Amino acid sequence: MEKEKRQEAKKECRILLAEDDVNLGKVLTTYLTAKNYIVEHANNGEQAYEMFCSKDFDICLVDVMMPIQDGFTLAKSIRKMDKHMPIIFITAKNMQDDIIEGLSIGDDYLTKPFAMEILLARIQALLRRSGKEEEEVQDYRISDKIVFNAPSQNLIINGEPKELTTREAELLTMLIQKKNEVLERSFALKKIWGDDSYYNARSMDVYITKLRKIFKESDPNVKIINVHGVGFKLVM
Repeated sequence: MEKEKRQEAKKECRILLAEDDVNLGKVLTTYLTAKNYIVEHANNGEQAYEMFCSKDFDICLVDVMMPIQDGFTLAKSIRKMDKHMPIIFITAKNMQDDIIEGLSIGDDYLTKPFAMEILLARIQALLRRSGKEEEEVQDYRISDKIVFNAPSQNLIINGEPKELTTREAELLTMLIQKKNEVLERSFALKKIWGDDSYYNARSMDVYITKLRKIFKESDPNVKIINVHGVGFKLVM
């Protein structure tokens, strides 16, 4: 049973592939899809960043030399959103300075041409180290009085369950995962609502207000702070 669970987790692993070479992008997508990964291919750094903001990924494969936005800039933007996101650079740039810069931003650096089996082994190793290959949703302890059970969308307050809406639960999960750091408004809107339109932003503000009220009534030490012009921070 455990083996089946691990295999299923691997099947659901999502890869963001940022590669401007259309032919190589197709080859990589076909190969990794055959290995039971879900691959989203972007042709440039800007498109890749939009994909990252609107969908969930477990690992990013990033070419360095891309139009509109280069791979190093893309990786830095991804790191601002999720500092734990595994990133592998796949590039023809093999100078020592490039490799050092790549490894200072990302987690691995693979120079072209490379064997597909080597890339696959690097992906698997990085996913194992990051724990994403078998990642399971768990209870989040917000304070001594409050526990958030994500699967059931329940806040357990002093032992009593309080059910949240799906949007409230998704938003709270993101706040908890970025606890004591800023959750950028645009990033949260694109991840949960699909776009950062004015009306979706107003909806999110309503949910933030509801969560604030719950925390104020149950444990005032837990606060959601506005970071003007940027987003929100959960202090716990």
